Amino acid sequence: MSNETRHIRILPQTLINRIAAGEVLERPASAVKEIVENALDAGAHNISVKLEAGGKNLISISDDGSGMEKTDLELSVQRHATSKLPDEDLLNINSFGFRGEALASIGSVAKLTISSKIENSDAWKICVDGGDFGEAEPASIAFEHGTKVEVRDLFFATPARLKFMKAENTEKNQCVDVIKKIAMANPQVSFKLEIDGKPKLDLMSSNQLGRISEIIGKNFQENALEVKAEREGASLYGYCAVPTYNRGTGEEQYIYVNGRPIKDKVLLGAIKAAYKDFLGGGRFPVLVLFINIPSCDVDVNVHPAKSEVRFRDSRAVTGMLVSAIRAAINSAGHQASTTVADFALHAIQRNPAGSSSRNSYSQNSYSQNYYQPSSAAPPSTGFLPLKQPETEYDFQETGQAQQEVAPEEKFLEFPLGEAKAQLHNTYIIAEKEDGIIIVDQHAAHERLVYEGYKAQIDADKIARQPLLVPEIVALDEKRLEMILGMQEKFNRFGFEIEQFGVNEIKISQVPSLLLNVSLKQLFNDIADDLLEHGTDISLQEAFEHILETSACHNSIRAGRKLSRDEMNQLLRQMESTPHSGQCNHGRPTYVELKRADIEKLFGRR
Repeated sequence: MSNETRHIRILPQTLINRIAAGEVLERPASAVKEIVENALDAGAHNISVKLEAGGKNLISISDDGSGMEKTDLELSVQRHATSKLPDEDLLNINSFGFRGEALASIGSVAKLTISSKIENSDAWKICVDGGDFGEAEPASIAFEHGTKVEVRDLFFATPARLKFMKAENTEKNQCVDVIKKIAMANPQVSFKLEIDGKPKLDLMSSNQLGRISEIIGKNFQENALEVKAEREGASLYGYCAVPTYNRGTGEEQYIYVNGRPIKDKVLLGAIKAAYKDFLGGGRFPVLVLFINIPSCDVDVNVHPAKSEVRFRDSRAVTGMLVSAIRAAINSAGHQASTTVADFALHAIQRNPAGSSSRNSYSQNSYSQNYYQPSSAAPPSTGFLPLKQPETEYDFQETGQAQQEVAPEEKFLEFPLGEAKAQLHNTYIIAEKEDGIIIVDQHAAHERLVYEGYKAQIDADKIARQPLLVPEIVALDEKRLEMILGMQEKFNRFGFEIEQFGVNEIKISQVPSLLLNVSLKQLFNDIADDLLEHGTDISLQEAFEHILETSACHNSIRAGRKLSRDEMNQLLRQMESTPHSGQCNHGRPTYVELKRADIEKLFGRR
């Protein structure tokens, strides 16, 4: 290092702007997001976007918002100049842009032109070239009011940043994704997107579900469940798909807070917890959720990209999210995804007779944790009673029903029809008035048994086992406080705990299902989850894993021959049991083929 004296100096404004641009502008999609959000803040009803070379050569965005007069236009390209903080209160933010950095940052690294006009006034234009700009000039604009922003040669003033740009197609897809996310939260606004002279999106104003379906696909609309809740000033609205309509990645999980698309680890963890009963590892639900919360209860000023937020009471928000999603899933009853039948038909048509379709099946949106047929002897238990005698068919090992079954002709009117045959002692074939149902007997009964176990917990009838020698678990002060604060819930799950000494708890009773679990490890894991997430995830997961395993071992095995009565009893219990349309890993328990679907297979349609 040189011994030359180096004096502290103030950096030139242009360089300051370029440094700031590094935070605000990561790629062309960042510029698209900021400009489109400015259009929304201006009250635009129609937004048009044009891109060239993935946005690197040109980003052109026009809107019919309120527009800007000459003085505001000149201020808009300067740093920290904004119209969106009238009270200078960072805790009361009700607009998308508010930092006053976006246009100044874009202008410092690109060639920026902004043309704008307010109603019944003259139009003006200002140009910025690598941070240099002059006064606004009169312009000729065809629209009555609004703004047009053109960004050319993005990052020409910072060549090093250009080297980090991805392939043109990648940058293009990022821009498309940004517009889709914004459009999904603003169905009242029309969006048009043109890429390299070709139309890509043309979204007319619509209702919320209609706009979501345009972007995600009509299959989502057919499988969407409404999610709605309110709690302590916050509200939640949106749609989640039935569990059997899932994906291998979380890319189709859209979460908005006060209209902003965000990626929040706490909320994603809550979604995972809400679907824990229904999806296996590596599968992700499809959903679009909108959280509205008073601006004083959420901090959107965490990062320049505004994709992260901090809640004042994250536990209340996640609790609302989990309960609302589970209520929506409960409302689906035994419903399975409508795409199950389509996939089954395509699988049949793709694979020649005698070939296995398992590999192609695993590529679809279902769990890959499939049950492997077994010839093991059947368990000693039959159906777990799931409903009172009004609709219950209590399965017996003898294969006889305790109650009189409905006449066969009435079975056709039931949602899952009348059992006609058993295929390979594994699949039940049932007939309906308008098609057939194929049921995986093991997967279906496993779900019924699992729901029965859960009902025991809900009814506070879980089996409990006192310990001959109580277990003593040492915890630090914070963890001890967390555990003792959940004492009532521990009691509900079958534990009996109390404080022992200064930093220890004494466990004198446990649920029978957890007799072989390390209590020290379990309670430390639970305390860690309480500290990090504010929820008792480990306790839930421990129970769910054991319940799933027990349900698997105590359900009808593939390879078990069933009588017609037994098959019909299984169908009736599925109809009266929530979530019976999917197994514990998220794959469907039955496939429904309409008569029209079958006729297609034989070329009759």
